[in-house]
Amino acid sequence: MTRQIPRTPSVTPELSGVRNFRDVGGLTTTDGRRVRSGRLFRSGHLAHATETDAQFLVSLGLHTVFDFRNDADHALEGQDVELPGVRNVNIPLSDPADGREFWTMVRDGDLDRLRAVLGDGKAAARMENSYRGIIRNRTVEHGRVVRSLAEESLPALMHCAAGKDRAGLSIAVTLLALGVEREVIVADYLESNAPHNRYRVRRGSDAPEARSPEVMALLAPLFDARAEYLGAAFEVVDETWGGVDGYLTEGLGLPPDPLDRLRDRLLEEPV
Repeated sequence: MTRQIPRTPSVTPELSGVRNFRDVGGLTTTDGRRVRSGRLFRSGHLAHATETDAQFLVSLGLHTVFDFRNDADHALEGQDVELPGVRNVNIPLSDPADGREFWTMVRDGDLDRLRAVLGDGKAAARMENSYRGIIRNRTVEHGRVVRSLAEESLPALMHCAAGKDRAGLSIAVTLLALGVEREVIVADYLESNAPHNRYRVRRGSDAPEARSPEVMALLAPLFDARAEYLGAAFEVVDETWGGVDGYLTEGLGLPPDPLDRLRDRLLEEPV
């Protein structure tokens, strides 16, 4: 079982239109340093942010919002609300749910199709394979994010649709670059399972079968944050590049200078 990781005390606001928001400040590195609070945030999409939500987000002094959703996500949920003075950078990453056609099936609760696609462990396998693929194939995008954070983009917020998968992996990559322990990264990732953090599926059908226990059980692996998913991503780092150092230098193409700047900007000074 992954242990709970103590953080620097902070206040998490009650955002009514934004799910899964949190500050990753306070997470510990392998050399005993901590991620600075108020510098790096994660959440679900901002398309349904209320005026009060937007006011809070602006109050954080954000420089950049990284939106990892694709065109299908934007068609389903809408574009992020505009935050005055904040740069929005869209870097589409692969969605484990494969976009609009899949989500139509999910929202309509088509039981036969869901059984064929997600039953017998296929849903969890789909998630693990997706995590592996994003780490293996999206090195250019992740390298761009880390460089941007090292140069000018802080404070920053990273989000996708639910704030769990694509944003979760981008946060994990950033935390690996900072030297945060893997166990700590997993513990932060698993906070997406809290009831107030979980993604709300807007169903296209009100029919009882669309919300049946079997349908919800088939869908559960897609909406869970599971240590095995992030573990599959870490396996790719180790198997393909021989560990974090090789992943950062060979995979993401990051020389020491931007990594040093990233750590200077995002980590507290050692005590």
